[in-house]
Amino acid sequence: MSEQLPGVAEQLEPLVTRILAPNPSPFTFTGTQTHLVGTSDLAVIDPGPDDAGHVAALIRAIAGRPVTAIVITHTHRDHSPASRALKTATGAPIIGCAPLALDDLGPRADASFDGDYAPDRVLADGESVSGEGWTLTAVATPGHTSNHLAFALPETRALFSGDHVMGWSTTIVSPPDGDMAAYMASLDKLMHRDDRIYYPAHGDPVENPRRLVRGMIGHRKQREGQILRLLRSEPQAIPAMVERMYVGIDPRLFPAAERSVLAHLIDLRDRGVVSQQGDDWEMAA
Repeated sequence: MSEQLPGVAEQLEPLVTRILAPNPSPFTFTGTQTHLVGTSDLAVIDPGPDDAGHVAALIRAIAGRPVTAIVITHTHRDHSPASRALKTATGAPIIGCAPLALDDLGPRADASFDGDYAPDRVLADGESVSGEGWTLTAVATPGHTSNHLAFALPETRALFSGDHVMGWSTTIVSPPDGDMAAYMASLDKLMHRDDRIYYPAHGDPVENPRRLVRGMIGHRKQREGQILRLLRSEPQAIPAMVERMYVGIDPRLFPAAERSVLAHLIDLRDRGVVSQQGDDWEMAA
């Protein structure tokens, strides 16, 4: 991981600059990365949490240039809330994913949904916003959340992958909105693309994206296999399964691991492979 300092603009390629927000945690790694796209006019992707210092850093990096769009991948609170302050400062429209506000049963307060998100324009899969020398095309990638979009930059074959593919860890898939079947389908969709590089919202750029996505698919299939082996021996409750499956991880991540195992179990139940009896899960008859 390259050294990054919050609030410092770092040019990744001629059309792409990133600025790190000051919100590190076990779930956001070093923090949420905001990306500026363009040279003479800009798009700002995922302006980040409601943090006045981070918004000020974005405005410094924008340096008086017109902002064509404030672009949002999904509405977790570490991604979209700064859109309001940035819109006030720049006059730019908020464009991207659909609004979504649910009670998040997941483990992390910073990733609960932004109930105040109000886009001026929602992009469907394949729709675009563009400026001088750049185009951002929405790539629907549900799974982490049902409203998650990635954004392709065809001019340089880059993909802003949000939280769907991150540069440091696999993604949390937390029901009820997180959906493992949708997440796996979205990974398969990315495997059929020919992107040169991914710029995720957390972690370093991904320079061999297909290899990483193939590994992520394999990792999830491995987790599914672990679950099935445990259930073939006897019915199991999720906490006991996590204790056996996630040996050696930071205990603070156990609640997130439980959500992920639940997402796998719901997918397996929907496919008729397992069933639930109270708190226990077992192989379907």
